[in-house]
Amino acid sequence: MFFTWKGCSKNKLEEKGFPVSNNQTTDNSEDEKVEGISKDSLKFETRPSSVLLTGVSNVRLTTVYKVNLNKRDGTTFIGSNNYLFNDTELGQGNNWNGNLIPGLEGVYGYNLVNISHFDLQSKIKKELFDKPVLIKTLYYPSFSKDTLNSKIVKRNYIMISVYNDDTNKDGFINQKDLRRFYLFNSNGERQNQLVPQNYSVFKSEYDSDNDLMFVFARLDKNANGQIEDNEPINIFWVDLKDPTKTGQQY
Repeated sequence: MFFTWKGCSKNKLEEKGFPVSNNQTTDNSEDEKVEGISKDSLKFETRPSSVLLTGVSNVRLTTVYKVNLNKRDGTTFIGSNNYLFNDTELGQGNNWNGNLIPGLEGVYGYNLVNISHFDLQSKIKKELFDKPVLIKTLYYPSFSKDTLNSKIVKRNYIMISVYNDDTNKDGFINQKDLRRFYLFNSNGERQNQLVPQNYSVFKSEYDSDNDLMFVFARLDKNANGQIEDNEPINIFWVDLKDPTKTGQQY
């Protein structure tokens, strides 16, 4: 059984992202909105949205959003958590509690820029990224008790699909840059990239028979830090039973 998903967009909102150099302006010529960021400053306000309960009892995650400015009335707002979900009929022995992938919840939101990790035992808080990034999707251990093929599924890791570098050197971190895919352990420590550095991931599929994630990515063949439609697509697999095991399928 395969499930495919892509990110959703909010057409009425400005393009996600933020400048990373002082002399950058946006292309919005009429009102030049920069989503709450002054053109002469790289500093912008962030705000927590909500606490995510995870399947690791001592770990709680908080989604951190960029504060955006509504130019029309001067009010501020942040994005909200949206969840990947599965509403298809599953076979006997499969109770995923609405999750797209058993054992993992998926969250995304408008200008989600960091994840705060808190250990209830040690009382230590840390951010998963040391500077603001543009997170596409956060996957974390589900709080629900999911079953796959009549077996309870327990995950103890975090995966994040993210734009974390101004790869095309245009002065912004946004969706025009390469999107990376990182693995973190349950302590919030970055482990490795699940797809090589010179690729940009753009969609995934789940193979429930083998508990694998297939990740589709374009190769930045000309090394210009951005993706063109004529650049080759490769497919990588991630073993969700042990995501340190990865490989290239196509």
